[in-house]
Amino acid sequence: MAGLESEDNQKSSAGETDVDPQTPVLRISQLDALELDSSLEQLVWTQFSQCFHNCRPGLLTPLEPELRALLHLLLWRFTLYSSSATVGQSLLSLRYHNILPSSPRYRPLSRRQKLGLALLTAGPRWLQERSRSLLLCLSSGGPVSEGDGGLLQQGLRNCLTFFSSITQLTSLINFLVFLRKGRHPVLAERIVGARAVFSKPNVVRDVTYQYMNRELLWHGFAEFLIFLLPLINTRKLKATVLSFILAGDSADREGATEEQGAWKECGLCGEWPTMPHTVGCQHVFCYYCIKSHSIADAYLTCPKCGAEAGQPEPVKMEVEMTGR
Repeated sequence: MAGLESEDNQKSSAGETDVDPQTPVLRISQLDALELDSSLEQLVWTQFSQCFHNCRPGLLTPLEPELRALLHLLLWRFTLYSSSATVGQSLLSLRYHNILPSSPRYRPLSRRQKLGLALLTAGPRWLQERSRSLLLCLSSGGPVSEGDGGLLQQGLRNCLTFFSSITQLTSLINFLVFLRKGRHPVLAERIVGARAVFSKPNVVRDVTYQYMNRELLWHGFAEFLIFLLPLINTRKLKATVLSFILAGDSADREGATEEQGAWKECGLCGEWPTMPHTVGCQHVFCYYCIKSHSIADAYLTCPKCGAEAGQPEPVKMEVEMTGR
């Protein structure tokens, strides 16, 4: 057992000496790692909330900030605490480096730094989410001008508002400094003295333009189709193709049989025509069918024969009464 532990220590120390903390890490890599960590937390929260899908609605809402903080600490325990790197950093071959000793060699984070990162990341987020309900409870707790209790409530509200504003302002200033110098995208990293470095030597972010060219090609083709499709009269095209394909069959079935069949069904819905109307050809349509289609399409054509549709006119039918 002692020999195995010594071998593991030698391997870890050898891996740590290979890391060059002086190699700058791209800003986009650090931001991508943060986005991957945020996506992982959201995915875990979604899976956790689905476990209570069949329970009473709103069951997790009162304790949602605390549950999110606990899930964040759970992820921290199995990622950052054990390997000095988050999931997003591991995917991008990054890890945290301890800059407090100011040594040119790689130094892993201490337990105190890891715990500080967890508390400074989950703590302000929990306080920001919980402060809304706290302020709401304080504001609805009664009149504010009732002696010392009212002054205490007012002072507590002011403190929470001031702390939230200061936190957001310092985070903004830290992000602007990060864009300038390329280090510490999160304020908690600057406070505890942690910086993202490469976990492997000579790691270069390979940027290939094959995927980008393919995406640009498909996006351009999709935009072209979006521009072209509204200009195509699909009904007229369909009627033209059908009339061209069925030209021989329609020529053979001319006469009384076709005329009788055309008057028995609507050319659009296929049902018995209600308030039959015609548009200039021998086919009959329901009034509401032809009227709605003519309003939607100014260049409407008959779907049966392809003739251009004119103004809908009611069909005049002669009824003969025969007696016995």
